[in-house]
Amino acid sequence: MLKQTLIRATEAAAVIVKEYFDKTYKISNKEGVNNLVTEVDHKSEDCIIQIIREDFPDHQILSEESGAFIQDSSYKWIIDPIDGTVNYAHGIPICCISIGIEKDGEMIMGAVYNPFINEFYFAQRGWGSSLNDKKIQVSNETDVLKSCLVTGFPYTYLDEPNGPLQIFEKFIRKGIPVRRLGSAAMDLCWVAAGRFDGFYEHKLAAWDSAAGFLIVEEAGGKVTDFEGNYYSPYQPHILATNGKIHDEMIRWISGNV
Repeated sequence: MLKQTLIRATEAAAVIVKEYFDKTYKISNKEGVNNLVTEVDHKSEDCIIQIIREDFPDHQILSEESGAFIQDSSYKWIIDPIDGTVNYAHGIPICCISIGIEKDGEMIMGAVYNPFINEFYFAQRGWGSSLNDKKIQVSNETDVLKSCLVTGFPYTYLDEPNGPLQIFEKFIRKGIPVRRLGSAAMDLCWVAAGRFDGFYEHKLAAWDSAAGFLIVEEAGGKVTDFEGNYYSPYQPHILATNGKIHDEMIRWISGNV
């Protein structure tokens, strides 16, 4: 029943998100410049939470706009009602609904849906990843110099060694294509689908990556922090690759290349 509820919630939210795409709605700003939240984010989130509570009223929920609903349950739903809100607010159809399910601290299921290009990604721990019900796998590229990468930049710049701009410059000065699409969940799914060979970002929240990182892992990829340690969506740094360029990517990011 978890899977059915997850799919139903994701699809129902997508109907709302798609319906309002070319309409007028309220837009406000959160912390940082251009860190937007729209009326549609809240409508999507309300829809998702309502469906979850109908089927699993005792489950915990962590959602981007409403925060945490803590209950005595080993299950937690981690929700991004619109990942890529800035894109959405500007009429750019690179955005999605992202929902992950965690049990006892381990991500066990995730769904990411971009209704504008009709791509529904799903993964269940130990069962692989799919795009529109067809199995997907990561790419076979073995050389970072021949890779196509994707990244994102935080709304509040991190003034630290090997920060977002420094690492980005390092790659592009070597002629490595690095894209910046504006939706971490879509970035992760496109790594899982073999479109990108690797994705890295300095500052993500749990709802940005909860579903996507499981989709990458179940597609045969590897996800860690920048040092190669076990990845938790509750820490900011993420490196997700096809696994074959992972160690080399760590060296690039750490400044050892």
